Amino acid sequence: MTDAPIDAAARLEAALASLDPSARVQAAMTAGTHPRSEYIPVLVAQCRIEPQFLVREMLTWALTRHDADEVLDLLVGELRSRGAQVRAQALHTMSKIGGPRVWPAVTTELLKDADDTVARTAWRTAARHVPAAEASALADVLATQFARGEDDTRRSLSEAFATIGEPARPQVDWALATGGPYTRAHAAVTARLMDDPEVTYAEAVVAVGESA
Repeated sequence: MTDAPIDAAARLEAALASLDPSARVQAAMTAGTHPRSEYIPVLVAQCRIEPQFLVREMLTWALTRHDADEVLDLLVGELRSRGAQVRAQALHTMSKIGGPRVWPAVTTELLKDADDTVARTAWRTAARHVPAAEASALADVLATQFARGEDDTRRSLSEAFATIGEPARPQVDWALATGGPYTRAHAAVTARLMDDPEVTYAEAVVAVGESA
């Protein structure tokens, strides 16, 4: 006999409450292998609090196995959360799901989020899902973030520009021409990545430093 919806959701919730991360991974894997609508809110709720990266990745995978619109209905609401992990994980999962609802959900506020992890995830998500007609406008917003944060954050921004490609070139050129020294340096690395997709961020940093 198949579990009733309330029983199935309760069993998943109990499994995800395990103190053993491997047990939580297995629970999420099972939920993704045998998707049910009632699992969606349980999986999303666990994303809010899950401390382990590998478990969060499995939760995201499980959600991608469910009905996209049902999942996105909940994730869009998560983007308004005060919790940085909630916003970042929702963006990450939305990026994996894809579809026309993703781009409109990535607001300017998220692209400029005070939390670096949220902002990095928003940049990556937006760059992957922006419609061609909106690419230049996205680059306008991203250009305001040059020289932000530590190396991981700067690499994420440069990679977002490289993903957008030539529609973002004017904004990079603008930063090179008008920015302060840190902005110009970051823009130069970004331009190097855009010019040569085979170059890593670290290699681009070295190359720009040698040419300075």
